[in-house]
Amino acid sequence: MAPQREWFEKDYYAVLGLPKGATEKEITRAYRKLAKQHHPDANAGKKEAEEKFKEVSAAYDVLGDAAKRKEYDEVRSMAGSGANPFAGAGGFGGAGGPGGGFPGGDGNIHFETGDIGGLGDILGNIFGGRGRRGQTTRQPGAGPRRGGDLEAEVHLAFDDAVRGATIAVQLTGAAPCHTCGGTGAAPGTVPQTCPQCNGTGTLAVDQGPFSFSQICPRCGGSGRVVEKPCPTCGGGGAETRTREVKVRIPVGVADGQRVRVKGKGTPGSNGGPPGDLYVTVHVAPHPLFGRRGDDLSLRVPVTFSEAALGAEVKVPTLDGSVTVRIPPGTASGKTLRVRGRGMPKANAGSGDLLVTVDVVVPQSLSDEQRQAVETLAATESANPRSHLGV
Repeated sequence: MAPQREWFEKDYYAVLGLPKGATEKEITRAYRKLAKQHHPDANAGKKEAEEKFKEVSAAYDVLGDAAKRKEYDEVRSMAGSGANPFAGAGGFGGAGGPGGGFPGGDGNIHFETGDIGGLGDILGNIFGGRGRRGQTTRQPGAGPRRGGDLEAEVHLAFDDAVRGATIAVQLTGAAPCHTCGGTGAAPGTVPQTCPQCNGTGTLAVDQGPFSFSQICPRCGGSGRVVEKPCPTCGGGGAETRTREVKVRIPVGVADGQRVRVKGKGTPGSNGGPPGDLYVTVHVAPHPLFGRRGDDLSLRVPVTFSEAALGAEVKVPTLDGSVTVRIPPGTASGKTLRVRGRGMPKANAGSGDLLVTVDVVVPQSLSDEQRQAVETLAATESANPRSHLGV
């Protein structure tokens, strides 16, 4: 936060009735006491109390914030006596109020060699772009400014996400003028360097020991002038219209992923570059496969005999089918990994296919099947629940 004029004129410690070295708790306690005493609700119709409440609140706003308090103390230490930097038509000179001004007392500002850098920086903040003589800073907003970013959403089929796709996105809003291409100049002409500021966008105005930097009134800070404005956009370089942007969706794009299209946002101003377009991709689910990053998941039913004796079963992938070996004694819920059969990656390679085995228990048995199962049960000696202790 830049120092405020009131910082030179107000002793906030005195306002709260505290010494400069007061602790944070003392500052808070003093503020609460005075705020309660002078609060407008407790002093209806009393203008003096209202003003005092505002003054106390302003003091606590600075002293109650560690960063603001540090900066306030630094500024006050350099503005202990002498000329008030805000007094007079030129912003300097004249006798200062209590605690106002800078050392010297003769209406001029005197610098010590070792302090000039720090003081110049502080004064640069105070006066909004003013520095030591010979040094100016460009005012905020002057010169080329980048355009804003745009957001859009697209919906893709799962297969398009697998292979990648190029889709068209319709955008309605500010776009580079189709007549001048965004320059703002009429066809056959180009913007010229501003003759008043020589293309810098700012003008330096000497004021005592300082050089003030102000936006050039001729070009508005752009450093360029358009002698013959474009008849379509009036020299602004942009127009409102619907445009189509081709967006390349990369291979293996994930649901919710954002794709950046550089330079397809809103046009910049004063010759600045355009912003970017960010497209959020929504991928439809697949009827068979789930997805975890670059890996695909698939649940495969197997019979009891296949799980018990082991088997080789065919499973689908994104590109044909593969044979997966089910080891003997495979339990339901076991996951087998098929490497390289998952989602293609944007750079190279693919993720894996994770096959989870579901052992199917028949809902009804024929007499022959029941007899076979009963025979199996009669030969089973191990109790799988022995570890439960029941």
